[in-house]
Amino acid sequence: MNLIIDQGNTLCKVACIDPNGSIVFSTVFEALTSEIMLDLFHNFKPVNGILSTVKVFDPQMIAILNTHLKTFVELGPDTSLPIQNGYATPATLGFDRLAAAVGAWSLQPGKPLLVIDLGTAVTYDFVSADGLFTGGNIAPGVRTRLKSLNHFTGKLPLVEPTSQFDLLGNSTETAIRSGVMQGILFEINGYIDALKLQYPSLFAFLTGGDLIYFDGKLKNGIFVDANLVLTGLNRILRHNVHS
Repeated sequence: MNLIIDQGNTLCKVACIDPNGSIVFSTVFEALTSEIMLDLFHNFKPVNGILSTVKVFDPQMIAILNTHLKTFVELGPDTSLPIQNGYATPATLGFDRLAAAVGAWSLQPGKPLLVIDLGTAVTYDFVSADGLFTGGNIAPGVRTRLKSLNHFTGKLPLVEPTSQFDLLGNSTETAIRSGVMQGILFEINGYIDALKLQYPSLFAFLTGGDLIYFDGKLKNGIFVDANLVLTGLNRILRHNVHS
């Protein structure tokens, strides 16, 4: 069993993945404590583990991981990967972007890949058919766009996102919602269309917390996987265990 820990700025996602790659346990914690960690070891008995974190992780937790795991990997710029990292500034590359790219490659190796992650930011990353992560683009996410319209204007209200929106709004609230949501839809489809001109066999993945607003609204041929980052972290861990 592999233990996967993805520590974000506010929440921590934890998963246990069996040797077949199936997620047998997955949940989100506001704070991962030593008691929770020891319970995970007691209940699932993971042998190997990987940590991806965007902030300083509790040293006591690191000590528990090192003590209980045969192989423990803390993802960093120098971690060995199953794909090539061609990013010009690897030290500044978000681990979630990297892990999602590895996850996509592990599911569709040998194809040019566009990985779209819908979160606080919307990221668009490209992996070539020969497994080279070349980079991509970063744009504001759904809530970032909605909050900015409210923050930087005098009268526009703060609007909550929903999965129900029309092409055009008929009130200020629906105009904001449709403007942001449709804008992201057009953005996604535009990237896919542009890249398919260069790479006709392009395979697109969609992941991230805000994919719930867009699932079913995009063009056919986009593979939706909410666990792409976890899959990628697990693949990186396996690569390091067997290398």
